[in-house]
Amino acid sequence: MKEYKRSVNQQKIVDGMNKVYEKLIEFKKKSNSELVIIKDNKIVKIKP
Repeated sequence: MKEYKRSVNQQKIVDGMNKVYEKLIEFKKKSNSELVIIKDNKIVKIKP
């Protein structure tokens, strides 16, 4: 498998997106709302 090296800016973007994802899950748990995702080309609502 070919290993891909990210630039500094690309790594910052990936790190930022990971933080956003964690905050989204935390917010959904706090507000007791469903998380909408796509699984097997179908829209699915799940509890976080």
